[in-house]
Amino acid sequence: MGYQDSFHYIDEKYVPKDSDVICLYRFVPKAGVKVEEAAEQIAAESSIGTWTKIGTMNEHIANTLKPHIFALDKMKGLVKIAYPIGLFETENMSGILSSICGNILGMKILEELRVCDIKFPKEIIEKFPGPAHGVSGIRKIANVYDRPFTGTIVKPKVGLTSEQHAQVGYQAWSGNEGQGLDIVKDDENLTSQTFNDFDKRIELTLAVKKKVEEETGQKKLYLANITHSNFDEMMRRSDVVKKHGGEVCMLDVVTLGFGAVETYRRKNTGQIIHAHRAMHGAITREPGFTVSMLVLAKVYRILGVDLLHTGTAGAGKMEGGAVETMTIVNALEKDSVPENSETESLGQEWYGVKPVMAVASGGLHPGKIPLVIEKMGIDIVCQMGGGCHGHPDGTAVGAQAIVQATDAAVKKIPIEEYAQDKPALKKALDKWGA
Repeated sequence: MGYQDSFHYIDEKYVPKDSDVICLYRFVPKAGVKVEEAAEQIAAESSIGTWTKIGTMNEHIANTLKPHIFALDKMKGLVKIAYPIGLFETENMSGILSSICGNILGMKILEELRVCDIKFPKEIIEKFPGPAHGVSGIRKIANVYDRPFTGTIVKPKVGLTSEQHAQVGYQAWSGNEGQGLDIVKDDENLTSQTFNDFDKRIELTLAVKKKVEEETGQKKLYLANITHSNFDEMMRRSDVVKKHGGEVCMLDVVTLGFGAVETYRRKNTGQIIHAHRAMHGAITREPGFTVSMLVLAKVYRILGVDLLHTGTAGAGKMEGGAVETMTIVNALEKDSVPENSETESLGQEWYGVKPVMAVASGGLHPGKIPLVIEKMGIDIVCQMGGGCHGHPDGTAVGAQAIVQATDAAVKKIPIEEYAQDKPALKKALDKWGA
């Protein structure tokens, strides 16, 4: 049976309003399904329509709430849909996404569907808190300017005791010969296991952080993972971090859910929010039925995280090349981003929302830092686990190598040349290359 909705949605003469929510989808219809029919069903299912004619539909609903397909590229399978803002509860991000990223991803007339981008209007963006600190706030707290942040993740991911975890943090922050890292981070799956109790880990690691700050005169940050499916327990853990002098709390934002992220941002007591994107691949990775990381990044900026993992511009172990990563980074850090058909992005005006700092992480080592900084700029965290702790001379020297590689990149000195009189960096390059 063919498509039977009462109304048609294709209107290529329609000019989107400033208040419209605009979505860009890329889709592949199943064999025998016309491109126009598939596009119409996407628009209908994500808004007011359904699969058949219904007696409860009326002209008023259609005239005021019907979305408009104002661009349809049949060759590329790209469709732009403008949704009237009246379709949405503007302060309810979960509700908004349930419409435009919802049932359409389960439609059997499609072989593939990707939500490439969403352009949010001011009327929605202003209903959400946005980052409390953003790039400039993080730099002010850390007293780090004019260069990227350097950081590591305590490795192994899990298995160390609370005492061992704190000791690894000490080595990374202290480094060798006074060259230590800015940041030490919990990994995404370290919460509060039997061998590493959360409260004990926080107390010991933040005591070590304070000690290193006193010894070096340098500000250090600890990104403590407070992720918990019980929101009350997560807030308790946030309080523990603050009690012991921690400035940053880390959230596994995908597994927590949009509501928990927004609620924590509204309730938290001033902490920087570091967003880890664990499980995003189940949502973002093509082919199939997916939502782009660009969409998630925009949503998390609106909800109010301060740092977000973005990938490494093709330099690390995670999926995502330089063009894709930079599209995400620009959406996080720019005040205004133009539409770009080559990257399948709609652009965004941010209306004063603070920028989010991108975190480059996943398979990095010192030799790759110059490429990452060249591609991503300096408003980033260069963060590596194995690329620090896997150094032939251990964690402290690995930290020094990361600092030296970052210095070389900022000074625009070729890294092999810079390493000639720097044994820590030279050994890292000998092991991993440049």
